[in-house]
Amino acid sequence: MSERITIQPHETGTVRVFRIDLPPTGISGFDPAAALGAGHLDAAEAEVFDVADLAGLGLSGYLSEGMGIPEQELAPMRARLDAITGHVLVLPSRAVAGGTGQTLAPRAPLIHVGTFHEDRPPVSFDPLPDAAARGNAGATGPPSSEDRRGGGRGMFLLIGAALLAMALFILGVLE
Repeated sequence: MSERITIQPHETGTVRVFRIDLPPTGISGFDPAAALGAGHLDAAEAEVFDVADLAGLGLSGYLSEGMGIPEQELAPMRARLDAITGHVLVLPSRAVAGGTGQTLAPRAPLIHVGTFHEDRPPVSFDPLPDAAARGNAGATGPPSSEDRRGGGRGMFLLIGAALLAMALFILGVLE
């Protein structure tokens, strides 16, 4: 396979699917990193499995429900995906990006089936409500003059409670 695949340093949301052209007895010695020509591969993120394990779901169902690939992107390839037998390598970009990026040079026994993109809603940053942004989430108006002075009654009660606690402690020690 002469196709090269460039993974950008911070690529996210891309899933590549490869059919592994090996008999079931040969899969135990399969090394995905070597077959991809990858300098970095997070084996915990790269999935190698027999599509027969997806009974009732199929590969297209797995990509839709398990990987978040939108139905409209899978529709043109559904028949091809669900006709695959044997083992596949499902490679999300997080398995190979590693923050540095790399160029893959996949070779036999890998056969690139397709590249898909996870359905990710756009991120929006709505402005915070004014009161919450000022730290006065429960306030409904400007602070009162007493609040600006520090609220003398609250401080008086706090000092009184502290003095009472010390007096009770001293009395308890002396008895």
